[in-house]
Amino acid sequence: MAGGAREVLTLQLGHFAGFVGAHWWNQQDAALCAPTGAKEPPGELCPDVLYRTGRTPHGQETYTPRLILMDLKGSLSSLKQEGGLYRDRQLDAAIAWQGKLTTHREELYPQIPGLQDLLSAEGVLSSDGIWRVKSIPNGKGPPPLTTAAAPKPFTPTEDSIRVWSDFLRVHLHPRSICMIQKYNHDGEAGRLEAFGQGESILKEPRCLEDVEDRLHFYVEECDHLQGFQILCDLHNGFSGLGAKAAELLRDEYSGRGIITWGLLPGPYSRGDPLKNIYRLLNTALGLVHMSAHSSLVCPLSLGGGLGLRPEPPVTFPHLHYDPALPFHCGAILATALDTVTAPYRLRSSPVFMAHLADMLNFSGKKVATAAATIPFPSAPGQSLPDALVQLGGAAAWTPLSACGSPSGTCCFAQSVVLRGLDRACHTSQLAPGTPLPSPLHACATGEDVLAQYLQQQQPTVRSSAHLLLAPCMVAPPYPQLFSPGLSQHGLVVDGPPSGAAVESIPVLGALCSSSSLNRTLGDLARELTKLDVRRWASFLAAGVEQGDLDEALQELRSLAQCYRSGGGLVD
Repeated sequence: MAGGAREVLTLQLGHFAGFVGAHWWNQQDAALCAPTGAKEPPGELCPDVLYRTGRTPHGQETYTPRLILMDLKGSLSSLKQEGGLYRDRQLDAAIAWQGKLTTHREELYPQIPGLQDLLSAEGVLSSDGIWRVKSIPNGKGPPPLTTAAAPKPFTPTEDSIRVWSDFLRVHLHPRSICMIQKYNHDGEAGRLEAFGQGESILKEPRCLEDVEDRLHFYVEECDHLQGFQILCDLHNGFSGLGAKAAELLRDEYSGRGIITWGLLPGPYSRGDPLKNIYRLLNTALGLVHMSAHSSLVCPLSLGGGLGLRPEPPVTFPHLHYDPALPFHCGAILATALDTVTAPYRLRSSPVFMAHLADMLNFSGKKVATAAATIPFPSAPGQSLPDALVQLGGAAAWTPLSACGSPSGTCCFAQSVVLRGLDRACHTSQLAPGTPLPSPLHACATGEDVLAQYLQQQQPTVRSSAHLLLAPCMVAPPYPQLFSPGLSQHGLVVDGPPSGAAVESIPVLGALCSSSSLNRTLGDLARELTKLDVRRWASFLAAGVEQGDLDEALQELRSLAQCYRSGGGLVD
């Protein structure tokens, strides 16, 4: 089925994970639809790793994410749980029951203005009730449609985005969305707030059977499954659900890679002590249990820390975002995720997830940190050696794991991806005989330039580096967060702004096994030690016992000790 691709199944658990995931899938979709010449070779990234082909009851070929998504009641807005691709209106009309029917219709949230125009590029609903899907590059999907109108530009406003499904432009398979009806997305009552609540969801036989059926559906059609990636809220009860899901995957599919991305929204305030204590407990328990069952765990956040003391959010030289908006934060984290996951999605010579995890998780280091420069600062025509010399050390990369500044910390191993620069700019273009400003300017290939840069910055660190031509796609509904001094392709330009919206950007992203985790995990353990959990009896009542907390605290301390010593200073 997937033409030799090593498939990955994605689990997306939680509402903030939904924001990150919606941007992530929109970026995959935008890359699929990017115009390419007929004589160009296939792209560097293989979409079959994340997508699956299928067929509707009418025989129409589809191409949808290999995805299981779990969220709470009230989080779908106008999106149907079963999706729109496989609905058969002719069968709906042929109802055998001839008696009286009573219809109960739930009022739908209004759709975002302009979004339907954007989705028209995905296909059209014909008069016979059949969804005609657009063509997909590389032979995926049906013949091209010639009747669909070109979509109008669509940029969601901050006021119009309520939930992640408001801006998701990708059609999902009916087996993808699994709603948790026991808890509510909106309101103060019936919330999924505690780790124990999330754990208990997959202890319910009916829910467990449903999730296992969905897993079997996707896994059994894979020819070469390399593993699972879990996008999971870390700050609420989905932390417990993600830990239980990772345990299920490890037990059912041993030997497959499991990489878990623990997602936290932007900075928080001291205003709600109960919420902040729950956040701390859920984060600590989640990291401990997810790292026990996953090949690798990486927290992702634009906040400055994981503890109770609020820290300012991270900043980017060429981005202007609102850290209180999940729509903004999710977009930035999805861009980083789209970059650092590239090694196990490559079409040629991929680094499989299990191997990527093994490179970073040696000696018990099951937690990694992420960092990125978004966008990578490069001027039109500037060579990669010049751009890297100007960038400086890895301390210039923006940390994305709420572990504070990387300055003065050690890196044990790292995986680095730089993408989106033209091949002509990969090496120095200095005239023969010109004195070389740095050893980078003597390298013959862009790959050598990046490897030499990493070697210079961190001589004793085990590094894996990839240089890709494909940029990150940031067309609407991605928010326009970029400074006016960027070109349409995300390059830093001099002079007055062109006025054209940024559509793609170069990005440098890194996963690192870092000594900063010794401080971060240690501080988390110390805060838990000071906490009198008896004051927060509601958390224990949700299913976590005092002995469980004591054991998790000890595991957190042991995990922190793994990062005490090691090679090369980052800066």
